[in-house]
Amino acid sequence: MIPVQFITQSYGPWDHEQAALQALEGGCPWIQLRMKDCDDSEVEPIARRLLKACRDHNATFIIDDRVELCQRIEADGVHLGRHDMPVNEARAILGQGFIIGATANTIDDIRTLCQTDADYIGLGPFRYTTTKANLSPIIGLDGYRRIMQTMQAEGLTMPICAIGGITADDVVPLMQTGVHAIAVSGSIVKAERPAQAMHALIHSM
Repeated sequence: MIPVQFITQSYGPWDHEQAALQALEGGCPWIQLRMKDCDDSEVEPIARRLLKACRDHNATFIIDDRVELCQRIEADGVHLGRHDMPVNEARAILGQGFIIGATANTIDDIRTLCQTDADYIGLGPFRYTTTKANLSPIIGLDGYRRIMQTMQAEGLTMPICAIGGITADDVVPLMQTGVHAIAVSGSIVKAERPAQAMHALIHSM
């Protein structure tokens, strides 16, 4: 079974919460609630409901960026973008009981993050995606191969989650580069049946 993180977005009939519930129904083990342009007052009730849903499905629940909200509702952790709170500052607030993910685009980013107290790195984008504004340079499959080979050669052991425009057809070749997990969003929420699409992706190896 592929370790998969679903990053929420709203699309068509699905809002962030409904999209996450579809992913959970499909067996997704890891949900990231990402509502960048919303206030905490809007995000918190959704986060609390999704936290309960994740507990019911034995899934991990993390929140994009919102360190204080994560701590307040006792989510499993946060994911920090390149322009969000620094990892070690978040760790000082949260302590060791929370997952902290960080974002990288290059091997130099990874080298820097390996000196922090992050638990995993979201490395991307794999290809162009509309999910994220201000997109970093595309990495592509060859880029992942080179980065993973460099990490191995340098003894860098931080778990890597591939992210950015990934579809079911990309899963096997990406996992073969040595990444530890895959993050998906649009390919699931834009599917005719998102829960079935998630189930198929998870079991594609």
